[in-house]
Amino acid sequence: MAVNEKLKLQNMINGEFVDPIDGASEEVIDPSTGEVIAESPLSGVEDVNRAVAAAKSAFENGWAATTPSERSNRLLALADAIEDNGEELTNLESADAGKPRQAFIDEELATTADHIRFFASAARNLEGKAAMEYVEGHTSFIRREPVGPVAQITP
Repeated sequence: MAVNEKLKLQNMINGEFVDPIDGASEEVIDPSTGEVIAESPLSGVEDVNRAVAAAKSAFENGWAATTPSERSNRLLALADAIEDNGEELTNLESADAGKPRQAFIDEELATTADHIRFFASAARNLEGKAAMEYVEGHTSFIRREPVGPVAQITP
């Protein structure tokens, strides 16, 4: 991000960047300078519903059937992209949080990519474990399979 360049952030829904339906947004301010660095969408119920519908459709139309290898490879590509774009991500996070650049580099950049690589490996280790007989003549086991989209609210 160039100095004094204000970003216009958007939601990503169904693989496309889109504005909120009502067009609402708010300024993002660099706490270390007070400078406006971005305009961020303020999404409403309709935007959430649109995102949920897209996630359900993706799940039902192929994502649920992706192999552990494909899921792992996509996560590995994300980790690579984080490292490949480390300079830009450092600049963005420093401006967004008012954090010293070197602190982000030392404490977060490599760790973020490493966490994603850990889960890429975990995606290949789906296993069902025998769990004994709870009813005589019947063996119980754990089977892991996707059940659908999930939601998370984060700060």
